[in-house]
Amino acid sequence: MRLSSIFPPLIFAFSLQVAAQTPLPPQPDVLVLSDDERLIGHFIRSNGSSVVFKSDLLGEVTVDWAKVKELRSATRYAVVEKNVKLENRADAAKVPKGSVEVSNQPITLHPATGPAQNIPVAESAHIMDAGTFEEHIERRPGFSESWNGKVAFDAALIQATQQSRAFGGSVSLVRAVPIETWLPPRNRTLIDFSAARGSVSQPNTPTVKTEIWHAGAERDQYFSRYRLYGFGQALFDHNFSQGLDLMQNYGGGLGWTAIQKPSLTLDLKASINYIKQQFQVASNNHNLVASTFSENLTRRFGHGMVFAQQLSVTPTWNEMSAWLASGGASLTAPVYKRLAFHVEVLDNYLHSPPVGFKKNSFQASTGLTYSLR
Repeated sequence: MRLSSIFPPLIFAFSLQVAAQTPLPPQPDVLVLSDDERLIGHFIRSNGSSVVFKSDLLGEVTVDWAKVKELRSATRYAVVEKNVKLENRADAAKVPKGSVEVSNQPITLHPATGPAQNIPVAESAHIMDAGTFEEHIERRPGFSESWNGKVAFDAALIQATQQSRAFGGSVSLVRAVPIETWLPPRNRTLIDFSAARGSVSQPNTPTVKTEIWHAGAERDQYFSRYRLYGFGQALFDHNFSQGLDLMQNYGGGLGWTAIQKPSLTLDLKASINYIKQQFQVASNNHNLVASTFSENLTRRFGHGMVFAQQLSVTPTWNEMSAWLASGGASLTAPVYKRLAFHVEVLDNYLHSPPVGFKKNSFQASTGLTYSLR
């Protein structure tokens, strides 16, 4: 038998086998509104009285449940009813999961095994992707998981009689467990680092430099439904412009998330601290017992714009004249996907720097920010 007569049937049979083993692409979700307008895309979530749906043509849209006529999705979702309290993993394991079908308001949930379950829309508090629910709520994520944050960079160059170079950057990481803001928080870890360095030089003139950096870490542990938490922190600062070689700040205290909304959060904190200051002039070194009172506010606007502001005051009890304070604000506006443009101001105040150094150190910067998630 000639080989040319064998190859076509073999190739055909192999193609049929590959086609049989290749999974079909998932069917798109369908949302039908009360006016019979049909949207094709992906059902993202439902919180309370609204549905968030990503349409292939219109992008992400939010629709009231009252305007939804039909909703169909083959993706697995978890439906959390209003009377359910998710205080531990056993509570989370009881939440029903399955594909979703809605017709004239009742939510029909089709689990992988067992009969379908009907849940009235009025009794549904949240609907979210089952994989996300299981990963972040049913089990406790490892320390290397669930991190979010941003990386920022800015620079300025001048080349003339004077040569000026200025560079700055920062890394901010946050790990909140659970990640869903509508759930009672358990703990939060914050790590941040920022640095700014610059120099100005010209012929026959000494070079003038600036060098400022900050590093910090904080761990919050919530123990109240009223968003009250205990925290511990370690902060390290260097500021050549104020004659400060190194300031070590270790403390712990209580915090309260006074406001926690999707568009606005406000944290108030008070702590007891030990501060060690090492200056370029050794006679100005201090070992301080202090307290820090601070607030942190984040406001989210439309189109992804975010305003953040923080203020802290630290009275020192064993040397009253050595008190310090800091304040800052930033505005971030998205540019493309995870890339954003930011404007930031920061002021650090030392009441007792060495002679010849100013008490205030003010920074203003603009640059680009990249969000990690």
